[in-house]
Amino acid sequence: MKLGLIQRIVGIFLMMFSFGMLPPIAVSLYYADGALDPFLYTFLFSLAAGVLLWLPRRKDHRDLRLREGFLIVTLFWVVLGGVSSLPFHFAAEPHLPFTDAVFEAVSALTTTGATVIVGIDDLPHAILWYRQQLQWMGGLGVAVIALAILPILGVGGMQLYRAEASGPSKQDKLTPRLRGTLKAFLKIYAVLTLLCAFAYWLAGMTPFDAITHSFATVSTGGFSTHDASMAWFQSDAIELICVVFMLAGGISFALHFTVLKTLRFGEYWRSAETRTFLVIVLVVSLVSAIYLAVDNPQATLVDRMLNGAFHTVSVMTSTGFSTESFAAWPAFLPVVLIFLSIMGACAGSTSGGMKTVRIMMVYKQGMREITRIVHPSGVAPVKLGNRIVSDRIMEAIWGFFAAYTLTYVFLMLLFLASGMDAVSAFSAVAATLNNLGPGLGDVASTFAEVSDFGKWVGIAGMLLGRLEIFTVFVLLTPEFWRH
Repeated sequence: MKLGLIQRIVGIFLMMFSFGMLPPIAVSLYYADGALDPFLYTFLFSLAAGVLLWLPRRKDHRDLRLREGFLIVTLFWVVLGGVSSLPFHFAAEPHLPFTDAVFEAVSALTTTGATVIVGIDDLPHAILWYRQQLQWMGGLGVAVIALAILPILGVGGMQLYRAEASGPSKQDKLTPRLRGTLKAFLKIYAVLTLLCAFAYWLAGMTPFDAITHSFATVSTGGFSTHDASMAWFQSDAIELICVVFMLAGGISFALHFTVLKTLRFGEYWRSAETRTFLVIVLVVSLVSAIYLAVDNPQATLVDRMLNGAFHTVSVMTSTGFSTESFAAWPAFLPVVLIFLSIMGACAGSTSGGMKTVRIMMVYKQGMREITRIVHPSGVAPVKLGNRIVSDRIMEAIWGFFAAYTLTYVFLMLLFLASGMDAVSAFSAVAATLNNLGPGLGDVASTFAEVSDFGKWVGIAGMLLGRLEIFTVFVLLTPEFWRH
């Protein structure tokens, strides 16, 4: 294990992260909101810690192996999650206890959007900006890791995105080197964010709300600067804009890269995963709209259609924005949405969940087994689009499916042990492991009333979900630490 090299990289992470304190410092100075000190202290602490880690190992430029890759990806979230909690803990408002501060920070960085804060509207502008900015920074890390690192590590069959995305991304990553991948993705991410902010502003948001909500929309994070979330604005135009950019955040950024490079917008529909994702969104949106119209005949058809589409997209992309509590929806709709969060959007996006492509492959494998029973001598390869998926990748997907299921059950048992009822515990796992945010029952709006033990279970769930489970499990095996 090249611990010196890992120390150097973690130091670089911390130094880079420290400069993320400068925007909230500027916001605090502009609004004179009295929240300057915690950001200034966090900036100095994280910069100093980063320099102290990096300086002794600054000349260590050895190549990374897969072994170090697993540890670095995990440390990225754990270390930054801890450091980013400091402003929440030391600020006069909200002045969160340590557990709550870590929960809020990890929720933001993993783009989960679950919160423990009540009274968001009354927070200083710098804290509001910081919560939103953390999601945007986390979304950047999520997509880069999903596109450039997890496929190389071979986690959970994520090599599939190479077969699904056309153009330059099908070889190894978006461009031949990680630096090129980051540069290409950052351009797309920044452009989508700017377009989203501009559209929100045109639709009536203040510049502050437009910018901060664009951070949460494109990253599929779901935090808002208002307790009422998107319902605060009372605007169909804003909700429609939100739907469009949540969908953009839920589609693979490798595919966005290909489309922008070739200007062939038909690539979105030719992608088997994206096509399946969009069809499911359309069908569930229509079913939701019909049930909502029957439940509330006084509402207009446009309102029900927009409401159904908004919450379907919000949940399936694991964004978590809301205009009302979907937990109060009629019939089976709340449970359907929870299961949609388990499925998730597209691989290579900022969304959470298992990802649509994995569910597709599990379904195709099931159909292949039925075909084999009917035709024992037949050959029925599993295909993604026009490409045959190897048995090794299918084994990895089934392994991930099994690990995800066992993890879900284990986390649910822990939530039950923390004092939750069964419905709340089931949805709390979906809200954290799928990086969704809101759930049902006790966690329909916030995790404020959850016990400290339950919050640490939630923190573990958010990290496991964002790290694709196996990345963490590998670190727990004795073989990983043997030379």
